Order: sequence, then C-alpha cells, then structure tokens
Amino acid sequence: MTYIAKPRMHHPSLKTNKVGYTRRDYEGRVSTLCAGCGHDSISAAIIQACWELNIEPHRVAKLSGIGCSSKTPDYFLGASHGFNTVHGRMPSVLTGANLANRELLYLGVSGDGDSASIGLGQFANAMRRGVNMAYIVENNGVYGLTKGQFSATADRGSKSKKGVINTDSPIDLVGLALQLGATYVARGFSGDKEQLVPLIKGAIGHGGAAFIDVISPCVAFNNHSGSTKSYDYVRQHNESVSKIDFMSYRSEITTEYADGEVIEVEQHDGTFLRLRKVDKSYDPGKRYEALSYMNDRHEMGEILTGLLYMDPLALDLHASLNSSHLPLNVLQEKELCPGKKVLSKINQSLR
Repeated sequence: MTYIAKPRMHHPSLKTNKVGYTRRDYEGRVSTLCAGCGHDSISAAIIQACWELNIEPHRVAKLSGIGCSSKTPDYFLGASHGFNTVHGRMPSVLTGANLANRELLYLGVSGDGDSASIGLGQFANAMRRGVNMAYIVENNGVYGLTKGQFSATADRGSKSKKGVINTDSPIDLVGLALQLGATYVARGFSGDKEQLVPLIKGAIGHGGAAFIDVISPCVAFNNHSGSTKSYDYVRQHNESVSKIDFMSYRSEITTEYADGEVIEVEQHDGTFLRLRKVDKSYDPGKRYEALSYMNDRHEMGEILTGLLYMDPLALDLHASLNSSHLPLNVLQEKELCPGKKVLSKINQSLR
C-alpha cells in the first residue's frame, strides 16, 4: 500500500501549546478512508483535544482492533506509541499494557463490529474492571471493510444499501457501559466537533474506565434511505454512489445545536437522524437515571448526545489490584524477588 506522507516542515507562525507543540505535531499519516467519512472527523477531534490538553505525544499509547475505525489511529498522534491488535482484542491488549506501565495515557479506538460483535466480551470486561482508558467506538452500524453487512449496533428495521431489512435487535454499547460499571459514559456525533472535543478531553483526564460512543456515518455503505446511522439521518448532505461503489468527493459534515435542543440532520440519501443534546440542567451523576432517560428518548426516535454519566470518585484497575506505582520494566531484582521470608509471609496470608 502506498502512503502519502505529510511534509515535516511547519510554518513558523503556527501556534504552539504550553508544551511547545503545534496542532500539526498531533497529526499522523494522510487518511485513506472514503472522502466524507465521519471517522476522519473523529480523528480531527482527537487531535484537537490532545493539543488543547497540552499532552506530549510520546506519553500516549493508542490501540485498536480491526475495521475502518481501527485504521484511524494511523491518522493521528503519529509520534505516540501504537499497537493494532487482532479483531476484537483491543481491550485485553490495552489492559495488559496498562498494567505494565501506568504512566502512559491509554486511548483505545474501536468500531461497532470490533466491540459489539467479536469483541463484546472484551469490551464488557474492560468496563467492569475499570481499566484507566479512553475507549472510543466509531459507530456506523456496518462492516465497512467487507461491503456493508449489518453490525450488531444496527437498529432493527434499518435497511442495508442492497435493500435488506435488519431483523435483529441492536446492541446499545452506551447502555452496556452504564450497566457494567464504566465511570464516564458519553455519546457524540462525528459532525459535532464543538461537543465531541470536550467529551474526549474529559475521557482522557477521567482516571477510570471512560467510554464514548460516536455515531459516525459510513458514506459508502450506510448513508442511504432507510439507514438510521446515515449522515442524512443526522445532517443535511447529498450522496451519489454508482454501482461500482465510486464515491465522489464529500466535504466534512458539521452541525451546531444548543443544549437541550433536538436537531434533524439530513444524510446523503435524504433520511434524517434526530439528535438531542442533553440540557444544562441534566445531572450526569446518576447512573440508572441516565439509562432510563436515554431509553425514553430512544422510544421517541431520538439519539441522546453529551456526557450521560460520570463518577468523580472513580477507581481504576490499579487501585483494585494495589499494583506497583512504577512501570514493570523499571523494577529491579530486589522488588521482583524480595526473598524467601517475604514469599513465606505472602503464602501464609493466603491460607
């Protein structure tokens, strides 16, 4: 595969943050995704969030699985640590990395197929264990790399590009995250950068299991009439796809709407996505009330966006395990092999 490299030279007038980096320093390779893909907007939001947080790129470990979404870490934070796992196994690999070195900031990027299908068990255990991570799912409701089959998050009754109707019930990852014990739960839309950037910043700085489900329309396979995750279901747009799946250039889809407002976003095919942004009076501190409110809005045909739940006193996996504060690779023999007396004391405590 041929990659298009970005020029390394930066214009001297580019603004730098408090640690001396320009926004360009948080970018990666040129995206190879379809023009207009919502995933690129999410990458841009991650770049903006990390730049505004004054994060040094080498302090970030980004991990992903398989799918269009899992390609995106190549497009941001090019100077950070990265690992692309096998399908659905990102959470467990990230958990291992986190246990080995708690000094890094962990960013897990996945898709609805990667997390809600083959990786559902991995997702569930990462949430219930409280792994300190920002877990972002780029949710488009289809398998974009294998010609648009329904994913596990596709709504019942939605129509595929080929005209097939989905008869399966959808998996709601936000609802699962709330029930499984995630301590920061949010939902966003790829085209609403004003809302998404603060949500990502909050997740990175949370200190526990933080989960963001981002509705991200697929311009190739899930942006047609009948889809409930198309751009036109979320924002106004025009889409023209030929029988050989040629996609003409699409400009980035953006939207703005106030707290508490409901907006209908028209997608490429003329369908609409109804988004409701949580009101300023909304209390994100009540886990099960958040779940109930979200379900009520879903019954009204609305997708609730914003910070839905946060526990300000969250504990992560290291606190539960009372693990070492130092990365495992810097521990010396005296810490790893303390001697027979210490081992005997530990054994006695387990009897």
